[in-house]
Amino acid sequence: MLIGVAGANYYARSTGTVFTTEDRDLFLPAIPRNELSAWRVCRELGLELWCGDEPLGAPLDLVLAKAVVSRKALVRAEGERLTIDLTLVMAGFEFEAVWRNRRRFRVRGVSIPVARLTDIVASKAAAGRPKDRLFLATHEEALRDLIIPRPRRRS
Repeated sequence: MLIGVAGANYYARSTGTVFTTEDRDLFLPAIPRNELSAWRVCRELGLELWCGDEPLGAPLDLVLAKAVVSRKALVRAEGERLTIDLTLVMAGFEFEAVWRNRRRFRVRGVSIPVARLTDIVASKAAAGRPKDRLFLATHEEALRDLIIPRPRRRS
């Protein structure tokens, strides 16, 4: 499920409210087989896998996936034009709760599960990292406008 700034962009009402980001954050359930499947897809797309500052070990197997999941380690998939963070953690939330409240967006016939915008914003606030605080402060008004429903016009 897509989270982070890339997830927030799906809620934009126009290109004027799209937020810039360098990567895509995918929140995965803490299931080793699922993690391993995500790695294989990333490799098929030609992405290199990293854990911390080192390439993800070999072989890519269930033993390694179990170790990564038990540590809730972040795996980064990097390519020339795409970076994906495969995360098992979303500050302040458990996967199942976010999954239940997700919204699906359809892009070119593909259904993309995205965390609810209020969950994305709350998670960024809970994380408290400088880059998250800066994002929230910089885009406070735009985010509020996206979260609070607009009154409907009467015809």
